[in-house]
Amino acid sequence: MADEYVGNENTAIEERDTTEGQDFDEEPRVGERSRGPRFPQPQGQGRGGKVFFKKKVCRFCTQKIKADYKLPEVLRRFTTDRGKIVPRRMTGTCAKHQRVLTVEIKKARRLALLPFVEK
Repeated sequence: MADEYVGNENTAIEERDTTEGQDFDEEPRVGERSRGPRFPQPQGQGRGGKVFFKKKVCRFCTQKIKADYKLPEVLRRFTTDRGKIVPRRMTGTCAKHQRVLTVEIKKARRLALLPFVEK
């Protein structure tokens, strides 16, 4: 029975030895995203375990507003500071209204109500 515990201790020591030789303070390579903390916290510590997020809802469905190229202040909320159209997974817009929104943003760009690119 004592032999079993010795075997478990040796494996724990070997696991620690493998992480000691690695350099965790390296900067990520160009084009590589950071993936959060290098050492994840055990369950029950830190943020409380499970991650809870608020479900995004479509503004056009809930507020009963219509995407219109004549309202650039509404359309500007759905573009980045560089002028790109923000995807629906970021804004929470439904697929139907995202298609309409894209067409309206493009109309507003052609009429010079929204910029194509901001520097």
